[in-house]
Amino acid sequence: MLTYRRTLAASALAVVALITSACSPWTGDGAGPPAAPGTALAAVDALTVKGRAPKAGYDRDAFGRGWIDVDRNGCGTRDDILKRDLTGVRYADGHCKVASGTLTDDPYTGTTVPYVRGRSKVDIDHVVALSDAWQKGAQQWNAETRRRFANDPLNLLAVDAATNRRKSDGDAATWLPPNGAYRCTYVARQVAVKKKYGVWVTEGERDAMKRILKECPQQKLP
Repeated sequence: MLTYRRTLAASALAVVALITSACSPWTGDGAGPPAAPGTALAAVDALTVKGRAPKAGYDRDAFGRGWIDVDRNGCGTRDDILKRDLTGVRYADGHCKVASGTLTDDPYTGTTVPYVRGRSKVDIDHVVALSDAWQKGAQQWNAETRRRFANDPLNLLAVDAATNRRKSDGDAATWLPPNGAYRCTYVARQVAVKKKYGVWVTEGERDAMKRILKECPQQKLP
């Protein structure tokens, strides 16, 4: 009888342990469950992982001079992004050249930043920096692909100028927005851009992307 009771108690404990394990929330450590299809986290695994190529030969002009009119609406890309991201926009020429406006919720700092043409505190940032792309595949592109990359709205954000300049050409392994609430969206956008153009990532960059996106496993690609 004693042996039967011990066996029954052991079985009960095993069932409780199994239920507890099944119901415990995933913390993001270790392997964890597989990323859901269509999420930014799943898309990271589609990126090629390679070492960074030398920066030799990089020149901003390799991606085209200035801002071109990619959508043929008569306005350069810079003004298109300002119109998209600013509020209270006023124009210098009626419809195209943005004279002033306000970045009401700067994605990198979460603050409000005024924009005045000619003395702007707002930059148009390449989310995946041109220099970073150059070292991870863009050297091999033709001139037209580089121009499209540099003017793709997916890769462009109006942001606080001072913060953008501190970012420089950093990738996810070396720089993230001080605004923690925006990091998932920021990394998801980097993943989307790199996936679209076939820009590769370093091992450290891939790990950093996954670490951020495991905090928001349902984050979609923009």
